[in-house]
Amino acid sequence: MTFKFKAALVACSALLGTVAPILAHHSFAAEYDATKTVTVKGTINKLAWVNPHAYVYVDVKDASGKVTTWAFESLSPNALSRQGWNRNSLKQGEEVTVDGYMAKDGKPLADGSIHANSRGITRADGRKVFVGSSADDVPYK
Repeated sequence: MTFKFKAALVACSALLGTVAPILAHHSFAAEYDATKTVTVKGTINKLAWVNPHAYVYVDVKDASGKVTTWAFESLSPNALSRQGWNRNSLKQGEEVTVDGYMAKDGKPLADGSIHANSRGITRADGRKVFVGSSADDVPYK
């Protein structure tokens, strides 16, 4: 191989290494609809403290008693940690109200839960917890 070819190969590899993470991450607008806001009240089913985004699963009962699980995508565990959260900040069975945005496609996730993006959570005692969304321009109030 010539020196020019090796230099070009190294340059291309470096460029691909910087672009790949950008392509791997989705934008809010690609997956969620900012005009379709949702507010649900229910109990925490589980908190999935996983990368690249944490999820809060909330069981919501309708008037007939049927339970529907909502999966609210949140910020990354690292971003939540910087806000003072940890994997034990919310407890299974805790009653909450979650404000968020519906997924564009409206399809449930593989586990059957309704997919949405969280903006904020209000605990039963009225304390508001800022969760955050990639759509947020201002803190949750």
